Amino acid sequence: MKNAEVLIASNDGVYSIKVNGRATFECAPPLRSLAKELENVVFKKIDVDLSACTGMDSTFMGILAMLGLRAKKIDAVMTIFNAGDLNKSLLFGLGLKKLFTFSEGEISLDPQGGTSQDGADRIASARTVLEAHKTLMDVDEENVRKFEKVVDFVQKDLDRLNDKK
Repeated sequence: MKNAEVLIASNDGVYSIKVNGRATFECAPPLRSLAKELENVVFKKIDVDLSACTGMDSTFMGILAMLGLRAKKIDAVMTIFNAGDLNKSLLFGLGLKKLFTFSEGEISLDPQGGTSQDGADRIASARTVLEAHKTLMDVDEENVRKFEKVVDFVQKDLDRLNDKK
């Protein structure tokens, strides 16, 4: 199954993200980079369009949670547009409903102003998976038992990869 294409655009404190396809850890690094970039930036809102998203894995949802937590911290709004029943069910199942506003409709996204990336090196992917799952565990304690083995496994893998450098 083809992984998603993630388009990211920004304009004057408004970030727009469009996800096309299945959103997995392989396409999450650009979103993680955005989350890191926004840690010390004040912004107005983040709009995420999932109308063409055919599903998400826990890593991708963890990165969305990182963005949602940052938005809440600075009283910005993060809206998930056109999630559909499947994606809502996935997000709600991990206790993420409290981080986002849900809506229907179109968002403005200028593809010329955005970036599109799919894939990254193994260390960046491992860091993305690790941070996403730690965030999910922080957001909802029910997620600790769901993901503690994933976090442990990925941390060991990351340690092994770093030792090879």
